[in-house]
Amino acid sequence: MTRGARLAVAIGTVAVLAVGIWVAFELAPKRWTTSRPGVAAAIPPAPPPAPGRKIKARLFYVADDGTKLVGVERDVPFGEGTVAQARQIVEAQLAPAVEPFVSAVPAGTAVRAIFATDGGELFVDLSKEIASAHPGGSMNETLTVYTLVNVLTTNLPAVTAVQLLVEGKEVDTLAGHIDLRRPLEKNLAWVQ
Repeated sequence: MTRGARLAVAIGTVAVLAVGIWVAFELAPKRWTTSRPGVAAAIPPAPPPAPGRKIKARLFYVADDGTKLVGVERDVPFGEGTVAQARQIVEAQLAPAVEPFVSAVPAGTAVRAIFATDGGELFVDLSKEIASAHPGGSMNETLTVYTLVNVLTTNLPAVTAVQLLVEGKEVDTLAGHIDLRRPLEKNLAWVQ
């Protein structure tokens, strides 16, 4: 092959790669985004607590860049025992996020039931919105799954792993990327 032919092949390869990268970014599912781009990660005031006994819990929301989670300490109602406290924490996590934070869990998702094993595994049964209202994409799915896994494993020392169920059934994934057929352990690599 002549030098000119090799140069043409190299330029063609670079052009094809550039177009491929551009198409991948344009067609990729959109990430969770804040409603106000560029807002500093200042922690807004917590909503006023309801009457009754409270505990401090670390809830997780999408970071400004849309690729990590950020932990925010909030008061959540006290629950007697691991399962009752887990339900209170998950319900607090599913509540609408206070600006500037954005929830990684689709709006309308509700807790149906929570079950625990003696080995420290929790099974969290969520409503169909966790999957049907999910925007898709591997990053979005990762943030959704690890919001729920980390909020429970971080706040409840007795919990070693979490398995998500949808409408009372095991699911392979929420949006095609994260294997949910087994309980998942805490993974703080997704938290900044």
